[in-house]
Amino acid sequence: MMRNEHFKWIFQVFKGLVPDLTSGIVIVVLLSCALFGIQTYFNFTQGVLSVGATVFQHGHLQRLLAYPFYHKTSAQLLVNITALVFLSGSLEKGVGTVRFLFLFLLLSTTTGFFYSFLDLMQEDSSRSDAEGLLPAALACVALTTMHTKMTKGFLCGVSFPTMALPWVLLIITTAVVPHSVLPCNIIAILVGWMYGKGWFSLLNISAEKAGTLEKMMPFRLLRSIRGIKFVPASTEERRKTLLPQINPTLGSYPVQAYAPLSSMNPANMTANIYEGWSNSTAALSGLTPPVIPQGSAHSSGPNHGHGSQQSVGQSCNHSHSDGQGHSHAHL
Repeated sequence: MMRNEHFKWIFQVFKGLVPDLTSGIVIVVLLSCALFGIQTYFNFTQGVLSVGATVFQHGHLQRLLAYPFYHKTSAQLLVNITALVFLSGSLEKGVGTVRFLFLFLLLSTTTGFFYSFLDLMQEDSSRSDAEGLLPAALACVALTTMHTKMTKGFLCGVSFPTMALPWVLLIITTAVVPHSVLPCNIIAILVGWMYGKGWFSLLNISAEKAGTLEKMMPFRLLRSIRGIKFVPASTEERRKTLLPQINPTLGSYPVQAYAPLSSMNPANMTANIYEGWSNSTAALSGLTPPVIPQGSAHSSGPNHGHGSQQSVGQSCNHSHSDGQGHSHAHL
């Protein structure tokens, strides 16, 4: 029994660390894995779909669309997928699946174009080809930081300005990801920053157009797949998808009943309240307040009074007062 509880705890911790899989991320990952399987099976030439000076020298413009899905080794593929899942999920949740896929192609193509032009300006000995999902993931992070309201970011317990987050990730990923090209990653961050500034607003797709595309194939098929979240472009539908309404079952929360204030008369306050509990509240909680019989009062003379009151606890209370301001009580 304790062993099962231990495994459940590990599963909950692991589930909390791994972000939710969304349709756009899954599509990009599947395309990358499929292209890697094809190139491994047919034994493609190394760097056949990478971007660099050859894009302009030989007119290989198709590489601008294919290079983010191309990886040379399996280790590079796995690390790039991990970076994409952790760094680009927030952008898809903020704009929707259709707009995320459009932004992913736009950011990656623009980054590949600028890097190919930069690589063409360099000497032959210093040229290097770039590929993989990392540049597009860093561009997504830069775009997200331009629209977030958070001023501070946290990474491994260290606080720093949010605008510095892409550059911190740039240093980490360049050291960890195999075959990572630093100039291409820097250009990717700058491209994401420029798009966040609105420099590519003419190329942007509106939420209305994205909502129309969602009703067509293959996006209509993606909405029906269970276990993977399809994020709509509409703000209201996106909130319902990411923040579902919680309907608690009856009895999930404790409820305490209180008597309305208007039902208590000052005239019968003694009869309605017993030790801080009202009669209606005590009846709801299963407690029955003891019956307090009416007391008797005797008065003699203008300044003398004698009263006694008895309860079921067999207690007796006598009080005497006189006109001299003296009082005596016997209990």
